[in-house]
Amino acid sequence: MKLLTVAALLCAMMVLTMAVANSHLVKRSNGCPYRWTRHSDRCFYYVPTTMSWARAERNCLSMGANLASVHSIREYQKIQRLTAHYGYPQIWIGGTDAPQEGIWLWSDGTSFHYSHWCPGEPNNDRNQHCIQMNYGDSKCWDDLRCDAHLPSVCAKKV
Repeated sequence: MKLLTVAALLCAMMVLTMAVANSHLVKRSNGCPYRWTRHSDRCFYYVPTTMSWARAERNCLSMGANLASVHSIREYQKIQRLTAHYGYPQIWIGGTDAPQEGIWLWSDGTSFHYSHWCPGEPNNDRNQHCIQMNYGDSKCWDDLRCDAHLPSVCAKKV
C-alpha cells in the first residue's frame, strides 16, 4: 500500500512539473496570438477585409483588441511593415475626432500625442472624422469619411 501511495505521489509530481515546464514555454513565446506581430508591449494584426471604420473597430473588439493607436515613429513603421506584403494599402487605424471636431482620440483610450499627418491634413473635407494611414506617396495620415471601406490594423496589449 505504501508503494502505491509513493507511486501516486511521484506521478502527481511529474504532472505538476510538466505543467510548470509547459507554462514556461508559453511565457517564452512572443505573447501574441497566432499571426499577430509583437512590438514592445503590444500585438498587431493586419485585417485585409475592407469595412467602415466602425465595423473595423467592432471587428477588432471581437478579437479583444482595438483599431491600432500609434504612439511613436517606430510603431508607425512596424504597422507599415505589416502592410508591406499587401502593397502598403490605405488602412484604418484607431484615431477619430467624431465626438468633437479637431480633438483627435484613440479608440483604445490612450492619449493622442504622436501623429504623422500628411501636409495640409487633417482638413475635415466633407466631414472626415477617421484616420487612414499609408495615404499618398508619403504614406502618411489623412482624415477620411468613416463610412469608407478600407482594410485595418488591430492592436492589443500583451
